[in-house]
Amino acid sequence: MKAYSLDWRQRIVEAYKNQEESVRSCAQRFKVSRSYVQKLLKQDREQGNLAPLPHAGGVPGKLANQEDLLRQLIAEKNDAMLEELCQQIQQRSGISVSQSTLCRFLLRLNLTRKKNFARHSS
Repeated sequence: MKAYSLDWRQRIVEAYKNQEESVRSCAQRFKVSRSYVQKLLKQDREQGNLAPLPHAGGVPGKLANQEDLLRQLIAEKNDAMLEELCQQIQQRSGISVSQSTLCRFLLRLNLTRKKNFARHSS
């Protein structure tokens, strides 16, 4: 979701500061939550600006620190199926991941696997 524009933020704070409205009525008028109006007022009071704050991050993925292990597993056996790779990761690192998670991570790292059609066609 995109951040609200600086102009929009200023209009909300100005409406409150000019004693026009309470926090609750500002929130209703601008169709935002009360906590958002309170956050803007606090940011204006403490920082003196209303610019959007940077994203705070998030929870790192299960495989975030396993890039070297994955590269090693693929170097050892580059025709391994996702299921086999998931099992190897579980055995070597104790981390359990789904095949779809592993596939997305491999794509992100540009790691490709070589298909052995004789082995995979059963």
